Amino acid sequence: MGKQPGTLFSTRTGCRNRRNYFVKKEEISRLITYRLEQAQTALDDARFLLDGGRSPQGIVNRAYYAMFYTAIALMQKIGKVPSKHSGVISLFDTEFVLKGIFPKELSSDFHKAFELRQLSDYKSFKVISKEKAEQTLNNAAHFVEVVKKYLAL
Repeated sequence: MGKQPGTLFSTRTGCRNRRNYFVKKEEISRLITYRLEQAQTALDDARFLLDGGRSPQGIVNRAYYAMFYTAIALMQKIGKVPSKHSGVISLFDTEFVLKGIFPKELSSDFHKAFELRQLSDYKSFKVISKEKAEQTLNNAAHFVEVVKKYLAL
């Protein structure tokens, strides 16, 4: 059992990935819990920003990361965690949406949030409306809720 290319954290006992990070089998549930806590914090941050009338870009950023951390928790469950955001989204689609575990709307919402975050964080003069930011937050809250229910099984 050697390296697992494209994996951030291996779930095999004693297995080492390209970053030399060992994860014992008993640590997996702790990693999942940690990622779900990160997701909840990001959601809470997004709500705080929205309620305070703050930047829609900040709301979108935190809402996207709530989805991302939740997806990472799923990846930990199956033992595959890509090192890039696009890889996490792609694996979510192939492992969970195409197999019918989650509806296509979750994938669509995840893709939209990623694209909006990319635009708002990296494109000059891209303005995101408060309405679009609020919708992204609502989609993220739904995404987190649905995935948490699945992980509780």
